[in-house]
Amino acid sequence: MTVTTIIVNYNAGETLQQCVKALLKSRIPTRVTVVDNASSDRSAEELASFYGHQQGVEFLFSPVNLGFAPAVNRAARRCDADWVLILNPDCILEPDTLGSLKNALENDTGAALAGPAVRDENGQIQRATLRRFPDSWKSLMTTSGLWRLGKLLPVFHGVEVDVSQLKEGSQVCEAVSGACMLVRRSALETVGFLDEKYAMHCEDLDLMYRFRQHGWHCLYVPHASCVHKQGLSSRSRPTWVHFQKHRGLTRFFGKFQAKSTFFPLRMLVYVGIWLRFIVLWPLVLIRR
Repeated sequence: MTVTTIIVNYNAGETLQQCVKALLKSRIPTRVTVVDNASSDRSAEELASFYGHQQGVEFLFSPVNLGFAPAVNRAARRCDADWVLILNPDCILEPDTLGSLKNALENDTGAALAGPAVRDENGQIQRATLRRFPDSWKSLMTTSGLWRLGKLLPVFHGVEVDVSQLKEGSQVCEAVSGACMLVRRSALETVGFLDEKYAMHCEDLDLMYRFRQHGWHCLYVPHASCVHKQGLSSRSRPTWVHFQKHRGLTRFFGKFQAKSTFFPLRMLVYVGIWLRFIVLWPLVLIRR
């Protein structure tokens, strides 16, 4: 098959079955590889009892939690498909989504990656569906709420992009949601796969940023759609996930932007990232 789908599972529960069931209804056939990161809820084992005998569905069980990027790379390096779909286990694809993403990439040879409109269970497009690369200014606009003025003055643009302001059709963009990404395998090999030093979060932004450094771009394909039941795998460890989000932001900034940032501002960015971690920590625990 020309498309391989990689799903990294960690205690996704019944949603993992819903994800694979929907994926296998896609009008474009795909081989599915589920990498289980030492889940304790037996979600992958239960899925294997349904699909383990089916050609085109395989399981890789890890005795330890490898982390997201190492798990994706483990599967990606052993597949030979032209296209690799990196899909969260809490994402439910529409039957046309995979085909729409694939067609968009085939029609734009300069695109390395395409993402759909990612919606919540109420049908609303999630904020992370379309993003700009974070830097010190855009992050300040986002966290302060001043990004709302971006509709009037572009200088106030934050990290998220207001998709309601876009025209119809595929759009060249900086970054899409990491929950569902169709990637050109040749481009993935060129940039060296995902950076495994991210434990969780920001490895998707890192990948897209490196695509841009190599002359590729990303596509947002609004007529493709999926439902993202966000946060299922993180409910059992909210503090760890919250920490890794900010650790990922720290690594991203340090890797790509810190050296070109004036030293006092550089230190202010680092302080701001971890101050945000402290301020939002109680909310994370309450939401759990």
